[in-house]
Amino acid sequence: MRVALFYQSLLSDWNHGNAHFLRGLVSELMARGHQARVFEPQDSWSYGNLLRFHGTSFLEGFRRAFPGLSSTRYNEPTLDLEAELDAVDLVLVHEWNTPALISRIAGYRKRHSCRVLFHDTHHRCVTDTAHVTLPALENYDGVLAFGDSVSDRYRRMGWGARVWTWHEAADIRVFRKLTPSEPRKDLVWVGNWGDEERTQELEQFFIAPVRDLKLRTHAYGVRYPDDARQRLQAAGIAYKGWVPNYDVPEVFSRFKATVHIPRRPYREALPGVPTIRVFEALACGIPLISAPWDDSEGLFREGRDFLIARDGAEMTRLLKLVLNDESIARSLSASGMETILARHTCAHRVDELLGIYRRLGSPAIRDQAPAQLPITAAWCGEEG
Repeated sequence: MRVALFYQSLLSDWNHGNAHFLRGLVSELMARGHQARVFEPQDSWSYGNLLRFHGTSFLEGFRRAFPGLSSTRYNEPTLDLEAELDAVDLVLVHEWNTPALISRIAGYRKRHSCRVLFHDTHHRCVTDTAHVTLPALENYDGVLAFGDSVSDRYRRMGWGARVWTWHEAADIRVFRKLTPSEPRKDLVWVGNWGDEERTQELEQFFIAPVRDLKLRTHAYGVRYPDDARQRLQAAGIAYKGWVPNYDVPEVFSRFKATVHIPRRPYREALPGVPTIRVFEALACGIPLISAPWDDSEGLFREGRDFLIARDGAEMTRLLKLVLNDESIARSLSASGMETILARHTCAHRVDELLGIYRRLGSPAIRDQAPAQLPITAAWCGEEG
């Protein structure tokens, strides 16, 4: 089967969490013999910022981590959908794409027999209802929503049974437990400061507990303003800047615990939807303590896979407990990995995607790529 995927970037994960899942998804499709081609715009915001701050050296690391992956970088005004999507079976279109491109692909679907699915992984669907309008999606075959709250929004828009909740997941080819090569420090936070959507929460659930417990702590991420860096420094937290996502497992292996601090719009508007960092941390076997969020969809086993701190004082208490009780840390590590491997890998999500494709009445899916469709240089497949 041929799959085309339109996303912000496969190559860059600079402030771009969707790249994490996209890489795992494409890797899994290719491992099963399908062909996958990722389209990303030449002026991608994430790619442009990574290039600006780190030059082209990151491309070498990407190729080492994902030797079979590549993308087609396009200029939207000159993108020829008729030529690029010839003989495609399934098209995934991420909500990040421009409204014009989303509409153009809707028009393409009207003229062709392929299946087209819209993939929504942002709170805008709920917090900015004008962002996605029905006319732009009228010829799409369905919507993949990364949580039930987002699915419910599309159902209220009239999509009914053509909406599927499709959670993100861990790419366990990359995210796995590693043996540390040095004495471990206490705590690590991997996340971006962002747009003041969790500044108070970071102070309450991360900075203050670290300062009170005097923990050996590192923070990784981008878009940290000067005042944020000063607050970290005052608490004794070493700020390390951007880290390629494929290097995060090695980072996790050097620390005893990590924390999850969801952004306020996700916690308030999208209950039950964790960030992909939760899946990845648990896949790496690092004990996780989270600021409050409601796992209303039952993705994990609270208290076994990770711990929840209801306020800053409880975060301080739980960090002290996990860092000083090796049996609790080992139990959290084992339980978290067990749940990921049982339910939340990219292989599980590909199973779900192919099941949805079948339900749409598409031709039978073969285990290997059809011999009559040659793999060109632009298509990523098992052979290239």
